[in-house]
Amino acid sequence: MIPAATNREDQGLPKFTPSSVVWRDFYEGTDYPDGVALLMTFVAVIWTMSGYDAPFHLSEECSNANIASPRAIVITSGVGGIMGWFLQLVVAYTIVDIEAALESDLGQPYAAYLLQILPRKTTLAILALTIICAFSMGQGCMVAASRVTFAYSRDGCFGPLSQITKRVNRHTRTPVNAVWFNTIIGLAMTVLIFGGELAAGALFSIGAIAAFVAFTIPIFIRVFCVGNRFRPGPWSLGRASMPIGTAACAFVVLMLPILMLPSVTGNDLDARVNIEHRMLGDEVATLDGVVQERGESSTDMSMRDDDKVLDGDEAGRLA
Repeated sequence: MIPAATNREDQGLPKFTPSSVVWRDFYEGTDYPDGVALLMTFVAVIWTMSGYDAPFHLSEECSNANIASPRAIVITSGVGGIMGWFLQLVVAYTIVDIEAALESDLGQPYAAYLLQILPRKTTLAILALTIICAFSMGQGCMVAASRVTFAYSRDGCFGPLSQITKRVNRHTRTPVNAVWFNTIIGLAMTVLIFGGELAAGALFSIGAIAAFVAFTIPIFIRVFCVGNRFRPGPWSLGRASMPIGTAACAFVVLMLPILMLPSVTGNDLDARVNIEHRMLGDEVATLDGVVQERGESSTDMSMRDDDKVLDGDEAGRLA
């Protein structure tokens, strides 16, 4: 839609920015060397590639899960990655003024970028579609989070609160209490916007780091701990599993320090970096305490009680 509707030519500009500019010029948006700045561009990908683990957490709620679930993970991440890469290319080839988009009074660089190259009505239509897509992705993440919360609650990881969050609703046969629990936590976190950019930014950064690491732990175990003892299911990556897993782990190791870097250098930003490090340390310490106390937790989504699958009547009595 953007390449077809762009009005760059009406502004006396070529329809697309020359490839020599797109691929060779660096925008000096940080105080870091060009190599580090290039790595920092992957941060946007890490932020947006979220929710594709949802099929795993919902695997026991769908039929033929041992095939459908891994296939869905690969398809959603693959399609998301390809379409995201295409969108990045579209922005690079059509943006008029990067500085103006970042410094716009709108406070939304993407909206300011669209206004640079599109008619107003087209811009509003694309922004509306973007809001719908963002809401849908949020719902997908919420569904996955509720299933993880339910699994941990079933193992008693939340103490007395587990008795509430592990209940299955008698009508929907789903962990509605776990959904509301995550909703309340998410709404409470938005209060941090009143605490300033520092607090909210640190929370969002540690969220990206935690999710990034969580996605990679199973891959790391499969590649470096299990090795040839791994028994693939009926649908797997086959021989490509090991090289893809190794590349994924290497990328995580490379990007974790980048995720903790501020956008510019200077002693005035040390506070934010320290906050992120402290939050990450507290999270690791909390996880270690839970593992030691509980032994191990099941993180798969299953409506089981005492190793027995709940039928409709049993699920209703839990609510």
